[in-house]
Amino acid sequence: MSKKKIYFIAPYPHNAAPSQRFRFEQYFSFLEQEGYEVKLFPFLDEKTWRALYSDGKTIQKISGVIRSFFKRFFLLFSLQKADFIFIHREASHLGPPIFEWLIAKVLRRKYIYDFDDAIWLPNYSESNAKFHRLKAYWKVNYCMKWAYQVSAGNQFLADYARQFNSNIVIIPTTIDTENYHTGNAEYYPEKIVLGWTGTHTTMRYLDALVPVFNELNTKFEYIIRVISNEKPAFDLPNLEFIKWNKESEIEDLKSFSIGIMPLVKDQWSEGKCGFKGLQYMSLGIPTIMSPVGVNTEIIDHGTNGIIASTDEEWKQALEMMIVNAEMRKQFGRNGKQTIIDRYSVLSQNRHYLNLFNINK
Repeated sequence: MSKKKIYFIAPYPHNAAPSQRFRFEQYFSFLEQEGYEVKLFPFLDEKTWRALYSDGKTIQKISGVIRSFFKRFFLLFSLQKADFIFIHREASHLGPPIFEWLIAKVLRRKYIYDFDDAIWLPNYSESNAKFHRLKAYWKVNYCMKWAYQVSAGNQFLADYARQFNSNIVIIPTTIDTENYHTGNAEYYPEKIVLGWTGTHTTMRYLDALVPVFNELNTKFEYIIRVISNEKPAFDLPNLEFIKWNKESEIEDLKSFSIGIMPLVKDQWSEGKCGFKGLQYMSLGIPTIMSPVGVNTEIIDHGTNGIIASTDEEWKQALEMMIVNAEMRKQFGRNGKQTIIDRYSVLSQNRHYLNLFNINK
């Protein structure tokens, strides 16, 4: 018997974007073990992807995107070979939902649509600000409407999707606790490391805590460690910057004594899947998060971490964590168990498999 084929259609190259790595790419080996043949078809190749998120390189960006559209068009002629079609976020990085329309309305193929952010809202880097209108954020609604089934990362996203599609399943963003996020943070370090990781586009949330950091600096000696693709705009005497590197990512994260995920309450933040917090907790790092969106589902306040809203709550939470090693250890262990039980690949793989086990 021939293997059933799943075609994953996504914006970025393999192993390049966290959204893809932690939404579906880390399930590839499991799906193959279950007898499926998996193929990934990114819109952008690696060269174009690197250029697109760099300043300048306009000609390279334009030529790369045109090449990507041609590749996507020719893919349409191969889709009859697929038993399942899975579209993550969008079939094309720019422009209206032409390919989704062709797949659903012309080729009459059913597809699963997957998303993990409030991507119907404008969100873009400064390097591509002049091109952001080409993203056609409105197309997300049609991608959902034409899909056979929608896979959403949390309840907020699922509620939004139900305006356009009644066949919704919630699959949280998950962590591979067996092969990638392994080991534990150090609970008794020589010096406390307060850590944050993320891209420069989300660093604005961290900026809001600078007054709290300044106040804590008058009482304690500790390190603020930021892992990102760019340095923070603010400057503090105890700030350390580590450029994000996939090869050293886990070891860098394990240097954190306390992990933080501040957010502001807006639609974009409500749609986030708590990924920073999930990463921290999977490594046994005691975690403090803002009470926004799915964060309040991940954190059981006072048991596996702390929820903090105001500056005063953040200051008190950080002070408690800094001075109390046993609290850090308890929260870290409980947080890790939460990830294993509810947000790990192992806990969700059968749920994920059900996407492809129903008659299409």
